[in-house]
Amino acid sequence: MYYKFYRIVTIVFCTLLLSGCGTYFNQPITVENARIGEDSEVTKTLRDFPQPKEPVVVGVYKFRDQTGQYKPTEAGSTFSTAVTQGATTILIKALEDSKWFVPIERENLSNLLNERNIIRSTRKEYRKSKNPNEPQLPPLLYAGIILEGGIVSYDTNIITGGLGARYFGIGASTQYRQDRITVYLRAVSTSSGKILKTVYVSKTILSQALDANFFRYVRFRRLLEAETGFTKNEPAQMAVSEAIEKAVESLIIEGIEDKLWAVNASPETVNDIIQDYRAEKDEAQNTALYDRYFKERRGKKSAYIRGGGALIGGDYNNAQLSYSVQVGGRWYFNPYLNANLNISKFELDNQNAFVEGFNAVDLNAELTLLPFEKLTPFFFGGIGNVNSDGFDRTFFKFQYGGGVEYLVSEDIGVSLNATHNLVMSDELDNIAQGKRDDQYFNFSFGLNWYFDNPIKMSKKARKKEKEKDADLKKLRERNRRIRKENLEPRG
Repeated sequence: MYYKFYRIVTIVFCTLLLSGCGTYFNQPITVENARIGEDSEVTKTLRDFPQPKEPVVVGVYKFRDQTGQYKPTEAGSTFSTAVTQGATTILIKALEDSKWFVPIERENLSNLLNERNIIRSTRKEYRKSKNPNEPQLPPLLYAGIILEGGIVSYDTNIITGGLGARYFGIGASTQYRQDRITVYLRAVSTSSGKILKTVYVSKTILSQALDANFFRYVRFRRLLEAETGFTKNEPAQMAVSEAIEKAVESLIIEGIEDKLWAVNASPETVNDIIQDYRAEKDEAQNTALYDRYFKERRGKKSAYIRGGGALIGGDYNNAQLSYSVQVGGRWYFNPYLNANLNISKFELDNQNAFVEGFNAVDLNAELTLLPFEKLTPFFFGGIGNVNSDGFDRTFFKFQYGGGVEYLVSEDIGVSLNATHNLVMSDELDNIAQGKRDDQYFNFSFGLNWYFDNPIKMSKKARKKEKEKDADLKKLRERNRRIRKENLEPRG
């Protein structure tokens, strides 16, 4: 009894250890001293960025929280705001870290002007009585660019979920929630009022909870109950800081690209920075809300090989799973629809009653549901024929099926497939009995090789590509006709 109890407790604690040991064993049990604030990955990127030829003087009057949201609670909401109200200070700190901008005080300009008036009055009195040569107060810097924008949205619970299980008084569960914050930043020219550049950055905020409990009678009238767990919430202030820093980084790079300001680096370095940013921006534009990255992936043609098993559904009992091998190719009409042709060799087996080898040729139309993602389900259906190994018997059939495919690289995918084959005869197993025709199933694992360039995602791009191919075809026919005319003898 005690052995079983200790084994169960060990399993529970191992579960906790594997799922969140870093948080679980770093619990706050002492008073901590103040420390310098944490840096994000973007902070390090800003500090390591190449220096500008000349820093830009910028003014930030107010980088506001424009969401108007308050912290949600179980009872409704409180008067505490959902996001920080100090976004202006965070932005100024990011501008300083980048070394690309010289921020000047504009948020509390009235305080600055009042202090300067006090300085002028004091110097004026001092100049009259003691030092008539006291210098004038130097003028204020003015900004060539004003940075505007703000935190435009804070979306809560965009994804929620969890997992749990309980058995014999032992249980564990986990929950998660994801929020999302969105920041816009724009640069405005003070001389013309023209908006020079606008950038948009979003950042998710993750909250996780894990708990485990034990509730059992370990002996007669001896009840053991134990409970443990933790909750981890990503700080909203850190998410806001990272989003603002990313917006500053994007503003710098897009400004370099549009020649709004110059960088003190070699052309190769500048080109690498711009190309990396373009690749990141292209990936972001093709990524949907829930981190689903859309990309032109699968080539226009593919070849595949599959191996697995075949199972007959005929007039005999005790069907046995036997081997099945298949090779074929696909031709895509558009990213979603393709035609495929394959040849297969398989064996059908009923224990102690029927065993025979067959060959089949299938022609299918196939629908790929998520062609721009790595993982996609697909469905197909079509016609075909089945021949015995000696080709003395031939049967017409229909087939349909489906499966799932995952791309392990740009050109190679793996798939799991299942096919239901409906033979238009009741004599596949050499016996005609009952009203139902014979049938068989194929279950297989496949490898797919993709060739040629992928088909464009955009319908306009596909139409433009077709028009280009048609023009090239006309040009080739025209050149062929001209060559033929030039080769013909003239009278």
